[in-house]
Parts: sequence; structure tokens; C-alpha cells
Amino acid sequence: MNHRHFVKLALAALLLLPGCSPPVETPPLAGAAIGGPFTLTDQDGKQASDRDFAGKFRIIYFGYTYCPDVCPVDVQNLAAGLKQVEASDPKLGARIVPIFVSVDPVRDTPPVLKQFVRAFHPRMVGLTGTPQAIAAVAKEYAIFYQPQGKTADGGYTVNHSRQAYLFSPDGKPLALLSQDGKPEVIAAEIRRWAR
Repeated sequence: MNHRHFVKLALAALLLLPGCSPPVETPPLAGAAIGGPFTLTDQDGKQASDRDFAGKFRIIYFGYTYCPDVCPVDVQNLAAGLKQVEASDPKLGARIVPIFVSVDPVRDTPPVLKQFVRAFHPRMVGLTGTPQAIAAVAKEYAIFYQPQGKTADGGYTVNHSRQAYLFSPDGKPLALLSQDGKPEVIAAEIRRWAR
């Protein structure tokens, strides 16, 4: 038996021993100072806090419903990725809550949010609040946003960060999800870190 073959057999045998398994990957955002407690208003007009999602993985995306292009596409991709996870692993899928937090609380009232989130995923939670509450949550989650000048129709746009976070059931950041990627890429990332 040559040396290489012996080493491979020895390593394989070690992996079969109780307590021996391949090293677990550390999530890229492990230990990052992102996130924190919040109390906002959901799409049904009810108070919602971070404690309501305890025990669930969370996909958190900050955007606004009047966004002309980027937010709807990102949210659609995230929802499609989650639906793929739900189809392949219903137990895991049921443990994930998609959350959309508005950075435009003036226009994104609960009824507006309700129509928006229901268009993408039946379990998606939409959150809004006072401008002060949204500013505090955005700061905790390292999100930049700033309303821009008037548009031709008299409205305005909001320039904002485009992160989609995956959080653990205990509210710790795990990873960024590629919200502008294909749903299968998003699903693969969710499966990789939601364990």
C-alpha cells in the first residue's frame, strides 16, 4: 500500500469516528455589528418587533415601494430564491421569514406595504414606522438612504443601500445574499448558511 493511499484511508476513517466531521464554514458576517432590536409597524398596522421573529432565519431587505426599478426586481429575486428553498426543503423554508423594511415611511403606509409585499411572497412582512424609527433601524443595520429631488411626476426617489441580509434565528448576521442574482444562486446561498 503506498503512502498516499494510506493517508486517504486514515482520513476517511477519522471522519467516521463519533465527533469527527469536516470543519463547518464560518458565515461571512459572523461577529459583525449589524442589526439590533427594533419596534416598527407591519403591513397590517400592528406593532412588530425583532422579538416576533425569534427562532426564525430572516432575510432582511431595505427599500421602498415607489422604487421605479431596483427594489421590485431585488425583492422578486429574493422571493423566488426563497420559494426554491421552500420547494426543495419545506421544513427549512418554513423557518425563514422574508422582511422588507421601508426607507420611505412617509409614502409607505401599512396599506401600501401590504399590496407590495403580497405581490412577491405570501409570508413576506413589510415594516414601516416614523421617520425617526426608520432612521434608527437603518443605522443599526448599516443602511444608507437619502431622498432625492423631485421627479417629473412630482414624486421623488430614494437613494439607498442594496444589501439583502440573512440573519440567524437568534438575530445574528450570517451573510449577504446576492439579490440581483438568479434565484437558484440565492437559494444556494440560503441553504449554505441557514443551518
